[in-house]
Amino acid sequence: FLVIPSLSAYIAFPHTSFPLGMKIVLDGSTLTVELLWRVASDNAPVALDPRSLKRVQKARDQVVRWLRTGETVYGVTTGFGEFANVRIDNDRIEELQENLILSHAVGAGDPLPHEVVRGMMALRINALLKGHSGIRVETVRLLSHMLNAGIVPVIPSQGSVGASGDLVQLAHLVLAMMGRGKVFQPKAKGGREPASSALRRAGLTPVRLTAKEGLALINGTQMMTSVAALAVHRAITLQRMADVAASISVEALRGSDTPFDPRIHRLRPFVGQADAAFNVRRMMRGSRLRESHRHEDPRVQDAYSIRCIPQVHGASRDAITYVARQVGVELNSANDNPLIFPKEGHHLEGGNFHGQPMALVLDFLAIALAELANISERRTERLVNGSLSGLPRFLATDGGLNSGLMIAQYTAASLVSENKVLAHPASVDSIPTSANQEDHNSMGSVSANKVWRVLQNAETVLAIELFCACQALDFARMWKSSPALPAGAGTEAAYRCVRRKVRFVERDRVLYDDIQTVLGLLRSGDVIKAVERNIGKLR
Repeated sequence: FLVIPSLSAYIAFPHTSFPLGMKIVLDGSTLTVELLWRVASDNAPVALDPRSLKRVQKARDQVVRWLRTGETVYGVTTGFGEFANVRIDNDRIEELQENLILSHAVGAGDPLPHEVVRGMMALRINALLKGHSGIRVETVRLLSHMLNAGIVPVIPSQGSVGASGDLVQLAHLVLAMMGRGKVFQPKAKGGREPASSALRRAGLTPVRLTAKEGLALINGTQMMTSVAALAVHRAITLQRMADVAASISVEALRGSDTPFDPRIHRLRPFVGQADAAFNVRRMMRGSRLRESHRHEDPRVQDAYSIRCIPQVHGASRDAITYVARQVGVELNSANDNPLIFPKEGHHLEGGNFHGQPMALVLDFLAIALAELANISERRTERLVNGSLSGLPRFLATDGGLNSGLMIAQYTAASLVSENKVLAHPASVDSIPTSANQEDHNSMGSVSANKVWRVLQNAETVLAIELFCACQALDFARMWKSSPALPAGAGTEAAYRCVRRKVRFVERDRVLYDDIQTVLGLLRSGDVIKAVERNIGKLR
């Protein structure tokens, strides 16, 4: 039987606490989504596990032995792809590896975000530390020194087909290691400088690649896996934020709390559904606003966007959990080719570089996030539509003279419609490369680029709902001319967090700035922290 570890094994720290500023030790086996986030987004430094470096050295020694004995090893003494049948002389091995990087650095499109590149660097180090790649210890050390020195290569986001690994993106990373590419430098003209200058300033010597090293550095899924890990980290925050925003909307729309009754969810025991219901129920606990209309509301039940919050949010939660588990496996995998087994003296040519596992879950994550945004936009529509909410039309004071929050819903509608296009799976496509030697490709990097856009759109849609819900709650409090009517303890905490930064919209103003402020509160986790300080941990 396959035992599936708990989600915390892949998301949380392996230990109970992790002091900020402490180095994160990479060893090829214990990296988690949370630890990678620390390196990629919080700029935490890394250290290399000494025992793992011994494994790296043993694999390297095996490569040297094969060179001495004249063993035919793909990518070491042969060409690449369709050129695998071309034997390369030992005196041209370095030229072979350098040419590999130069010829494969053919990216296109905008540069990847800084945090994605830092994630790629950490992931490549971690994969190499498993000790099956045949790279030199000093080459791994150079990559870790660059990461700790804040040297972030400029890597184009497009060009990978996600099967022989993210060859193009990783080739651009190695260019910087060779002192040949560009790196980000905010103070330089155009925000970039030659990698050679950055290395020199950090006291680092560019690498001169030897046997197997170029191939070991670019054969892998690190671009798509970095995006997957960082996106799933943000998605875990977003799924709780969706529950928080929805709770305020339910209260502002004078919705029922019956759909969140645990007895309903015990009869359909999906974990995500029960957790979403628990969060909304806890947010609304003690709401006098809810009690004020419990026995007087003529509505028998609410619309689906209110009544089915646990079912819809829960399904996305369960999808995100599955994605996190799959990403957790890939974080600590050896995914280059050939793989070296020094104990047996074997090299095995295989396909661990193929991105299909990440491609599928990235597409799944895009769909899950798009659905959180879809139902959020429907709640926003109910908030601003006076015919549905019973509140002032478009949540405007002096409506007609003021348009209120009318166009905020337009923006949300635009973003969810864009997400519907982006949610079309990339992984069902394939196109052959390398003269049909590589005849099935995952398109995982395309999935990665899509999900990054879907994630940002979904965050903005939730920020719009949160912004509109707080405005609606202000009006709802005045129902029955009772402005002091409080909502639930969690609802109040989230409302106050927003109101400390964004005031009530009394008359028309530029709402872009307000929504960006709320988006910042959402992404930073400040709203969730405010809620949890007041009512305890959300699920």
